Amino acid sequence: MRSSPSRSRREFLQSASALGLGAGLGPWAVLGPITPARASEMAVGPEAVRFRPEIEPVVRWIEETPRDRILDVAVERLGGGLPYRDLLSGLFLAGIRNVKPRPVGFKFHAVMVINSAHLLGQTAPVGDRLLPLLWALDYFKSSQAQDVEEGDWTLSKVDEARVPGPSRAVDELEGAFEAWDADAADAATAGVCRSQGAAAAMEPFWRCAVRDWRNIGHKPIFAMQCWRTLQAIGWENAEPVLRSLSFGILDTQGSSPGAEGPYEANLELARSMRPDWTAGRLDPGATEAMLDAMRSARPGDSSAEAARLIGEGISPDSLWDAVVLAGSELLLKEPGIIPLHAVTSANALHFIYHNASDPTTRSLALLQAAGWVPLFRDRMDLDATPVIDRIEPIAPEAEGEQAVAAIFEAIGDDHRKAAAMIVGYLDGGGPAEPIFAAARSSIFRKGRDSHDYKYGAAAWEEHQLASDPRWRPALAAAIAAQVPGSGTSDSPLMRRAQEAVGRIG
Repeated sequence: MRSSPSRSRREFLQSASALGLGAGLGPWAVLGPITPARASEMAVGPEAVRFRPEIEPVVRWIEETPRDRILDVAVERLGGGLPYRDLLSGLFLAGIRNVKPRPVGFKFHAVMVINSAHLLGQTAPVGDRLLPLLWALDYFKSSQAQDVEEGDWTLSKVDEARVPGPSRAVDELEGAFEAWDADAADAATAGVCRSQGAAAAMEPFWRCAVRDWRNIGHKPIFAMQCWRTLQAIGWENAEPVLRSLSFGILDTQGSSPGAEGPYEANLELARSMRPDWTAGRLDPGATEAMLDAMRSARPGDSSAEAARLIGEGISPDSLWDAVVLAGSELLLKEPGIIPLHAVTSANALHFIYHNASDPTTRSLALLQAAGWVPLFRDRMDLDATPVIDRIEPIAPEAEGEQAVAAIFEAIGDDHRKAAAMIVGYLDGGGPAEPIFAAARSSIFRKGRDSHDYKYGAAAWEEHQLASDPRWRPALAAAIAAQVPGSGTSDSPLMRRAQEAVGRIG
């Protein structure tokens, strides 16, 4: 079915409303054909990796459109028939080709934030759903310009002569990861993508991503975001994406090869887990014990405590509750970029725990998570004072929307008070969704940084994943330390994005 380029904004957004979370992006196909531009019209350097012919033109106009025009051009093309999925694909792949994934972080957030922006957008009201992706387009243009200034890195074609055959690809990739050999890993990644199914291909990447805390936990975040974005845009795009991932997760930042953090000790602990370690009893007392350990223990000792509790029959879910609570507590104590990554890296490790199939990798994800929180704590030089499970609720003075509005008014003045108001609202029977809906809206209109989107998506997901409902008010309360309050001025960029969407029809 093809739609008329002159359809109204209402019709455009109504067609978008069919795009629910996890719906596969298919309904946006009713928007019509892709832009008529062809890859042959847009020459690329002979050494640069090329994408599938149906998506290369989209990548090229994203690459070549000036930053001050990118929002208008994107909306024009969407209004003219470009499917949302193709815009999402083109943006992600443009970042993969043009932004160096070393270090994993900084300007490379232009790539790592895309799935978070997409995820938040698909849980938003119809009129807001395009805003996060338009923000991500502008952010890519900023990172693209920075990459040019820093040397103009481009993902090159793979060395075909070194690509191993199907029978050797996985072994060679695992060996390259073990040896921290980026060149060998690049060729082996291509071989794995060409010979393995999606889940099997990701297994070596999950293991490599969880081993190293270097870059304050960005490596598992990068791996998770690659997998999740590929689930949305199609596994046929995997080879260049995973080549970028292999290059990024082998970064040592100039130091000697080797994992930073308690990986080697945790590998031994993981291999000694009881055979049925994933089954166990939920125990809030164990959650509290694990939380206390992460407040004061050394990284290796914290991981060992997690292994001990698992050995006593505690469910891993109770320990994951503790990990996310501990990271959120750091953020409540001292808001900033370091504690924020205690939450987002825990979310990534939690995701890997749920999606890896190798038992050792899964147990490593949990043990590393328990050991990484103390690394963040030590980086911040914080004491062991309990906070997140000691919040004194402040009962709301209003109800419904007015109660939520009062919380967001308080965020800018006193995030601890706002956190107490969230707990009071939820303890009084208020639903959590209006809190998170208001947080999403605030991020869309006032957010200026990729971490607003990354944290917003991670916090919402971990709130849903909490195994014991008693912890959810505290987890929700932590957003007061990061999400912009109502007193924060709206982002000029997002005002432009809203105006651009308003011109459809």
